Amino acid sequence: MTATTPSSDAPLRTPARGRVVLIGAGPGDPGLLTQRGHRVLADADVVVYDRDVARLLTLARADAERIEVGAPAEGATAQDAIAMLVAEKARDGQLVARLKWGDPFLFGSGAKEALFLHEQRVPFEVVPGVPLAMGAAYAGIPITYPGGQDALIFLRGHESAGDAPPDVDWHALASLDGTIASYTNGRQAAAMLTLLMKHGRRATQAGALIYAGTLPQQETITGTLAELVAAAEAREGAALLIVGDVAQLRDHLGWFDRRPLFGKRIVVTRSRDQARDLVEMLESLGAQAIEAPTFRLIPADDPETIDRVAASVDQYAWVVFESANAVSRFFKSLLNGTRDLRALGGVRVAAIGPSTADRLLGVGLHPDVVVPESGTEATMRALEAEGALSGARILVVRPHHDRSDHGRSDAVRETLAAELGRRGAHVTDVIAYRTTAGAPESAAAQVLYRQLLDGRVHAVTFTTPTAVQRFVDLIGRDQAADLLNQTVVVAIGPVTAAAAAALGIAAPRVAEPFTVDGMIATLVTALR
Repeated sequence: MTATTPSSDAPLRTPARGRVVLIGAGPGDPGLLTQRGHRVLADADVVVYDRDVARLLTLARADAERIEVGAPAEGATAQDAIAMLVAEKARDGQLVARLKWGDPFLFGSGAKEALFLHEQRVPFEVVPGVPLAMGAAYAGIPITYPGGQDALIFLRGHESAGDAPPDVDWHALASLDGTIASYTNGRQAAAMLTLLMKHGRRATQAGALIYAGTLPQQETITGTLAELVAAAEAREGAALLIVGDVAQLRDHLGWFDRRPLFGKRIVVTRSRDQARDLVEMLESLGAQAIEAPTFRLIPADDPETIDRVAASVDQYAWVVFESANAVSRFFKSLLNGTRDLRALGGVRVAAIGPSTADRLLGVGLHPDVVVPESGTEATMRALEAEGALSGARILVVRPHHDRSDHGRSDAVRETLAAELGRRGAHVTDVIAYRTTAGAPESAAAQVLYRQLLDGRVHAVTFTTPTAVQRFVDLIGRDQAADLLNQTVVVAIGPVTAAAAAALGIAAPRVAEPFTVDGMIATLVTALR
């Protein structure tokens, strides 16, 4: 046993920056990233990532530099270049997250990159990840089981970036009573299975091939080893190969691909900040959520206005919040100033939409009124049910929706403040932030259009009339109705459904109740 101590000539650096953290991203599902990995990724100045873990970039800082370095298994020259890249970024005083598929030290190049950093005297850390083989649990296959097959063998496969089977003692491997797990491609898997049977493994033993493991596209093929040879040869793409009797337990333990929305591609048209809850709920039920790039949030033209009204909020009888992001922007101003939540002690609060109400609950406020869906008439009825509005000072905190098509104004949202004024209220109408339309020519918009055109979208969801309009602008006014009429469309309420119908969408379904939970229930019923 030996102990190591830091060398006296080790470079002195700031603990937080000027270093590289190799992070294991796990087998695919972003939810399998460790908490430590998540914290580092959210703090990093630079993210250097394998192509197969790009979906985790939503967890990185918005202003972080993102550098994609190809597939997890690259040649030696490419790996040397990657190691030099991350070392240089760290020498510039930046915190570098090196995001790697699976676990950095299991068959990947993580150890080689770490050794290079050590030789270059660049500080580094390693955050382990869930190994790819452990993703078999998503297929209902435990890679070990009490009372049998006490050995577990991880076998290098596709990580070597070739089709040849690994150079091992196949006779010894075949004779060992245990489970074999290998991430492999079709021809390689067929060759491995053939070698195992040639050297003594039963052709009738159970096994499995798991494609796109832990993701909504996951597909699992089970059968005997002889049957899996033909299955592997018949298709392209890499898969997790499991050899062992444990594969028989899938019939009893399968859960991931038996969820009610498994494999369904569902488009979410909310802004990224607001879409997170809906996306997480859809994915928890097995769907593949596709975030349509319909909105971008940008600051208000006069961001100091909301700071001023937040400082004097106790002068109002009502504050009406029209969106969840309006809540966040208002309370950022309030709490960054000299006031706190006590300033709203005598003020009544209204939330338009359940997500707005949830955001208020998140900051510790129970709204006095929750309007199920955006709409002037519904909001007026809800406020007037609480008492006369004439003479009342009312603050409306809302977004402004910039329009790219011929400069049309934000008339729908401005109607609420105008209607309150007509009924005698003294209204302060404050824009908390602006939204602007996504670009139809963007790569994301083009991919979405192609998926709709090919019939690969199972449903599209809308939570506001503005989202309907933005989606039509993104896809193209002439094509949108035709494409949406070929899939399931779910609106959060009748106002949004009416906006969809006005644009030619024939039969939008209305969530019941008018909440995100209601949308989920409606989707399950419609797509079952």
